[in-house]
Amino acid sequence: MAVLIVAPHPMNGSYNYRQAEFLTSAHTLAQLPVDKGREIAFAGRSNSGKSSVLNILTDHKGLARTSKTPGRTQTMNIYVVGDGVRLLDLPGYGFARVSQKLREHWAHTLNRYFMTRLSLAGLVLITDIRRELTGLDRVMLEWCEAAGLPVHVLLNKADKLSHGAASRVLNRIERESRSCGASVQLFSVLKKSGVEELSSWMDHCLRVQNSS
Repeated sequence: MAVLIVAPHPMNGSYNYRQAEFLTSAHTLAQLPVDKGREIAFAGRSNSGKSSVLNILTDHKGLARTSKTPGRTQTMNIYVVGDGVRLLDLPGYGFARVSQKLREHWAHTLNRYFMTRLSLAGLVLITDIRRELTGLDRVMLEWCEAAGLPVHVLLNKADKLSHGAASRVLNRIERESRSCGASVQLFSVLKKSGVEELSSWMDHCLRVQNSS
């Protein structure tokens, strides 16, 4: 499992995600770091570009291992930056070649993680804009709504659509996600666009968690 800890930037009070370093991997909740501090989790369907988003966010090309093979991330990977903040790369879901037993394990584990993890400050839900929200994406949103957890939907690969088409998808997902309180944005790993908006949302969640 990987944990990302982020230290506040001395000039503007935001977090310097470029300091992220891999800490460990976990297959069970018991293997996670002690439930103190703050953490942001990253989830998404296999092949949605989750690991690439983490690499762009941290400006570290090889931080999270990427692959053209869906379903590669099958542990919780944790990255540390400092100041008691972690980033968790959760296992990708929806990959057909994963065994039924493993799918059941992660469904149970992630549900418990969202419901019981006190240091969890927010979830970044990454989806391929061309697929919009899948049934499993909606399950993730439902879990977070039940846990009262802030969610930010990242419509990745926005460069694959025209500006007008991407804007229409954004508007649809915003309307669909309004009931659970999720925020939504466009993102492109290829063009490195949307990083500042994502960072700002994460900063806000971490500050709110820190002050509570």
